[in-house]
Formats: sequence, C-alpha cells, structure tokens
Amino acid sequence: MLRAGRLWGLSPGVAPATLRLLREKRGGASLRGARRVSTSWSPVGAAFNVKAQPQRLELFGERRGLFGVPELSSPEGFHVAQEKALRQTESLVERACAIPPGPQTVCIFDQLSDALCKVADLADFVKIAHPDPAYREAAEEACRNIGTMVEKLNTNVDLYQSLQKLLADEKLMASLDPETRKVAELFMFDFEISGIHLDEEKRQKAVDLNVKILDLSSTFIMRSHFPNKIDKHLLPGYIHYNFECEGEHLLVNNLYAESSDDLVREVAYKVFLYPSLDQLNCLDELLSSRDLLAKLVGYSTYAHRALQGTIAKSPEVVTQFLEKLSEKLSERTMKDFEMMKEMKMKINPQNATFMPWDHPYYSGVIRAERYNIEPSLYCPFFSLGACMEGLNLLFHQLLGISLYVEQPEEGELWCEDVRKLAVVHETEGLLGYIYCDFFQRADKPHQDCHFTIRGGRLKENGEYQLPIVVLMLNLPHSTNNVPPLLTPGMLENLFHEMGHAMHSMLGRTRYQHVTGTRCSTDFAEVPSILMEFFASDYRVVNQFAKHYQTGQPLPKNMVSRLCESKKVCAAADMQLQVFYAALDQIYHGKHPLKRSTTDILKETQEKFYGLPYVPNTEDNTQENLKALGRLEPFLKWRPLEERIIGKRKTAYHKGVPGETAGLATEIQSSCRVWCQVLLLPHV
Repeated sequence: MLRAGRLWGLSPGVAPATLRLLREKRGGASLRGARRVSTSWSPVGAAFNVKAQPQRLELFGERRGLFGVPELSSPEGFHVAQEKALRQTESLVERACAIPPGPQTVCIFDQLSDALCKVADLADFVKIAHPDPAYREAAEEACRNIGTMVEKLNTNVDLYQSLQKLLADEKLMASLDPETRKVAELFMFDFEISGIHLDEEKRQKAVDLNVKILDLSSTFIMRSHFPNKIDKHLLPGYIHYNFECEGEHLLVNNLYAESSDDLVREVAYKVFLYPSLDQLNCLDELLSSRDLLAKLVGYSTYAHRALQGTIAKSPEVVTQFLEKLSEKLSERTMKDFEMMKEMKMKINPQNATFMPWDHPYYSGVIRAERYNIEPSLYCPFFSLGACMEGLNLLFHQLLGISLYVEQPEEGELWCEDVRKLAVVHETEGLLGYIYCDFFQRADKPHQDCHFTIRGGRLKENGEYQLPIVVLMLNLPHSTNNVPPLLTPGMLENLFHEMGHAMHSMLGRTRYQHVTGTRCSTDFAEVPSILMEFFASDYRVVNQFAKHYQTGQPLPKNMVSRLCESKKVCAAADMQLQVFYAALDQIYHGKHPLKRSTTDILKETQEKFYGLPYVPNTEDNTQENLKALGRLEPFLKWRPLEERIIGKRKTAYHKGVPGETAGLATEIQSSCRVWCQVLLLPHV
C-alpha cells in the first residue's frame, strides 16, 4: 500500500517521492488556470475560494465516465453497468449455493452486496443531482432494476439456506472472527425481515410490495423538491423579485425561511406547501404498502419492522420517550414562542400573529439582537476556502489525514464546479475520494447530505477498494473578487457533512456491507455531530477563521457570543423535531389510519408543536417525510440520539462549571479513539 508522510504544502518539509508521484499522476493539488483570491491560501483553500475554470477538451484523450466509471460516459451506460452487475450477481449466487459453508460464504455474500451497491448507490445520487434529465432518468431506471434484484435475493431460498447452514454450525461459527460472524448475522437479518419464512406465493408478494414501495418512495421524494407556481398578479409587485419568474408565473422552490419580509415567508409557506392531490395519494399508497409489507412478514406495524435491531427496539419505547421529552420541553417551548411573538410585534405590529413560517426567522432575529451575531458580521471570516483549510488542519492534527485537490478526468464530473479531494493518511496512504458538490444550481435539491458512491472493502487480491463519497451542499458561488462566504449555520453544516465523509474514509472494514456509514443507524450520526462541536470551539476556529480581505482573525468574543446564542429558542427548535418524529411514528403505526394524513398532521402539530396548523398546507409532511425510504430510521428516533449526547451538548452550551473547560479536550480524545477504532488494523 502507498505510504505518505506529512502534508506537503501545509506542513514543513518536502513531500516524499511516493506522494510526489501521487500528485503528479493525479494532477496535483492545484487548479489549472485558476486565479487566486489571495496568495496566502493553501492549495485546498485556493481551490474552493476561486471559480473553477472549464476543463480543456482533450481532442485525442480518452473520455472517462462519471466517477471514473468507463460505462458512464453517457446515460446509456447505466444500462450497461446494470447488466454487468446482474451477470456478476448471477455467477456469485451460483457460487454461494455450491460451496460448503465457511468464511468464504460471507465473502461471496459481501461480493454480491458490493456488485449491486456499486451501481445502485451511484445511481441513487445521480438520479437527484445530475443536471442532465437523460442521466437522471437512466439512473432512476437502474435504481429500480437493481432494487428489484435485491428484493429477489432477499427471498431466494437457496441463497438463504447456504447462509443458514453456516449459522447453524456452532463449531464453525465459533471459528469465525467477530467481524465475519457479525456480517453473517446481518445478512440473515435481511432475509428474515424480507419474509424468507413465507411460502413461495407470499414471498413473491413481498418482492412486489418492496418494488412498489421503492417506486413510491422515489416518486414522493422527487415531487417534494418540485417548485410550485403562482400567477404573478396574485402577489404584490414589490415581492416578485424574491422568486424566480417563468412567464406569467412565479416559482416558489423553498420556504424562504430566512427572508426578513413576513409576506415573502407567508407566501412561500402557503405556495410551496400547497396540497398536491397526486402527492397526497402517493403518500397514502406508500404508507399503506409499507403496512401491508410489515404485516406480511410478521410485524404488527411498519414501525416495529423498521425499529427491529435498534437501541429503541420498539415504537412503544420511542413514543414514550417523545411524550416525556415533549412534556419536559413544554414550558420552555412556550416561553420561546412568547419571546418570538414579542419580537414580531415589535418589528411588525400590524401583523403580530405568530405563525409557523415565523419560527425560524424570529428565533434568528432574537439570537442576532441579543448576542449581536448578525450572519453578515461573520461571513467575511468564513470564506469556503478558509473553512476547508480549517478542516484540513483539524484532520491533520487529530487524525493524521491530509486533503489534496485533484484534477478530474474529462467526463468524471457532472458539473464543472464540483471539486475532487484525495484523502491521504500519514501512514496508511490514500484512503479514498470525496467529491464536493457544494454550490447552488438550478434543479439541485435544497438539502445538505452525504452520499456513499462506493464502499470500501478488502478485495480478493488483497488490495483495498477505496471508498468514494459525495458531499452535497447549497452554498453561494464566488462573485467577482469575493470568495464564497458562509454563514455560521453553513459552517456547522459543512463540518457535520465532513464528519460523515471522514466516517466513510476511516471506517475501513473487511466487508463493504458494514463499511463507513453503513453501520448501525444508532451510530451513523455520532461522528458528524462530534464534528459540529469543533465548528464552534475557538481553539479550532481561531486556526482558520480569517477575514478574506484583511486577514484579521475572528475575535474570540464573537465565537463566544455565537455559542451562547445557541441556547436561545433551543427548546422550540427541539419541539419541532419532536413533532416530526411523533408524526412519523403515527403514520407508520397501526393501520388503517383512523383519519386522513392531513387530519393526523393537524392533530399532531397541535399536540406536539404548539403553533397553529395552516389550512391547505398538507404537503407540510414533505418537511419531515421527504426522505422516507432512505432515511426514515434516523428520522424516527433522532431525539434518542439527542438523549445519548444531550448531557455533553448541555455542558458545552450552558457552561456547566467543571465541564465546559475540558469538554473540547474530551471530544478531541474521543475522536482519537474514534480514529483508532475505525482505522482497523486488518486492512
């Protein structure tokens, strides 16, 4: 394996020959033809603080496909990649069923999983993020076909029996290493919740239901990102400029939660969430299909099936926790809402009624006024390049990891402003790649998230398959000589998502089925939440937060005020999450539902949130259900995760004597342990 030394260009000394070769071969850590905002930026900082130049067209060079996959140089390549994966799957199934039980059985199962995931995971990203509709459609079709094959395999009796023979042999199981044993049990769990115990007719019904759910989930998620239109003449002319114009209509593509104009927020809320009959019917059918599947495979509700094997164990535990948490929050939440109402009355006495679209904005106004943390005061210190330098320094100091910007091959990217980072460990060498899709563009989903494109695993030839991930944000572009400037919230999100990326890089397991963020849902958010603490610790922020024009460091008192401000309206913010989680539990609870999803939404909002339900905003369910099918286990019990880390967070934000001072050190120590645990020795 390639070995690398300390950061070249960021640390003293000269790069080792092996690392120089890596840089020369892969295009180095600079952007060809890119202009620099400041000569003080490191290569990583400069790459993100300047606008990427269009790649030169290599007339005689070989065109690579997306992510370097040769087949994906055109949309039609998804069909080629899909068929290749399906042929490989057929061969592996035959091998798994033919060999005697042993550790090789688990290896073949993992190869099966890897062959399918390498197409499905990549397609799952492309279908929502690629700007070309032809690529999105081809990826959608590949997702469906691979998903169908996965469900068929999960009900394949011969394949199941090959694994069952291994698990039934106590002596053989005892001889396996803990990781192999655990992965075997996880594969068996997938069989069991998919209905392997059913007769052939019911197994086929389970497959059909799973495929239907896959289609409905995809449709629901895609529609939740669609903008809604409204005739121009229905709105006052002075607010038209806030929205994109399309002929005689204005397009509303998000909630405009940070707009200072009450009317703009109200219009956005009512228009963007205006009910779509198709979407409501899709939701009803999705929930009904999930309930049918759960009952078919032996669970009383879909919530019971989804929570099987988690810390929570059952929806009863989750519901009990949510109700207790809501009860504890209630008094503080009401005080928070009263503060926000008073602020609205002070600013806009003619329209003082406090509504759901006011919560995000006025909580921010209170924080800004009380602690003088207007985002515009902070943005000049948080240029994207400076923040990336900060992450680079943090990873180097904490984990021995360096980030290098690579020049991508032609056809490797889906948008010219995407940056590619190589992640290099000081002793383990190249760990993987992070594609940074950070900037706003038309038709790009308004959400920050991490996608696994390819999981890491130990291959049959002894080499390690390097992980590939994408981080998707919605940051502003650089303008003229001004680099992209981040608000404190954007900075925290960047650190959070980079926590997921490092989890994917460092979670180097033998089997891709459990690599990186493919761990227990209970643990998946822990590294990323740990990273959020560093984004507000002055000892970290002071190393990179410099004014993009003057180089002046961010004053310590500004960081302190920012930390203090997070206590303001925290109860109301958490109450909103409790409402989302409670609604999710009810929707996936006992069926048939006693009332319509809209009536349930209204009732649950009144019980768990406290602000009035707004008629004709039934699609508010999008805000907490748009990730159904992919993220719903996390949504179901995120409050439990808060329970796990709550004491540490409280100590940090409230300044508990004897705890705050040593907290960052404790977290740093925890992260060192985290690195040691995840960077497994057997690779």
